[in-house]
Amino acid sequence: MNIDGSTKIVGVFGWPVEHTASPRMHNVAFEALDLNWVYLPFEVKPDMLEPAVKAIIPLNIRGVNLTIPHKKDVIPFLDELSSEAQFIGTVNTIVKKGNKLIGYNTDGQGFMRALEENKISVLGKKVLILGAGGASFGISRELILKGADKLFVANRTLKRTEDLKKMLGEIEVLPLEKDSLKSVLKGADIVINTTSVGMKKDDRLLISENWLGPSIEAVVDIIYSPPETKLLRMARKKNIKTINGLDMLLHQGALSFELWTGKKAPIEVMRKALYKKFKTRK
Repeated sequence: MNIDGSTKIVGVFGWPVEHTASPRMHNVAFEALDLNWVYLPFEVKPDMLEPAVKAIIPLNIRGVNLTIPHKKDVIPFLDELSSEAQFIGTVNTIVKKGNKLIGYNTDGQGFMRALEENKISVLGKKVLILGAGGASFGISRELILKGADKLFVANRTLKRTEDLKKMLGEIEVLPLEKDSLKSVLKGADIVINTTSVGMKKDDRLLISENWLGPSIEAVVDIIYSPPETKLLRMARKKNIKTINGLDMLLHQGALSFELWTGKKAPIEVMRKALYKKFKTRK
């Protein structure tokens, strides 16, 4: 990597940011396409978010990703939002266009690309989503656009799921409780975990193994660290197809890359770097 006066800068704003895999993934992509770009991590404390965002234009930073805890709080400092970002209410990608900052959210599209790559169709399928955070909103929207037959969203706080129902209409909401989940799982085709349950070793599973009936085609967990959660391990032991969050991370990152550069992301190069980072393989 040769940094000079023509190098274009992008990066990620987060707090903390030490864990991010994005610099590795994006910088190998720039190198593969012989682009004089660099991706940097920016440690931005919550009370410094506004001045950090306002510095993007004068510093001629071409764009940034947003990670925890900035995805929602950044919105008041942007000039425009994409339709996805408006719907979801969070932003994970900022693109500088002239003197304007445009906010995007690539979560839903990145998720769908991951499903398509793994040859999982949602057309006419019954899908259970665990959790109703920002990622769940983006994924739910894309599932309906792609023709899912029935969408069930389970969350501990029903108000959040009711908000999603008001926006989409075509979903059923239910509490994150044993009886409700067990009943829905009898006829579900796909199960998607969008909660943080599974990131810690001592996290208790939200569903039991014997609830996964023969209709279940795939179990998806958007957690990528660890690469195999207890939920995915349980599903794999029952010979159900599993997908972790690495493919979603890869494809949402590729979409950000394309928004910034206008060029097709070198997916396989980015995948290799990402999977090497997490010491796993496709």
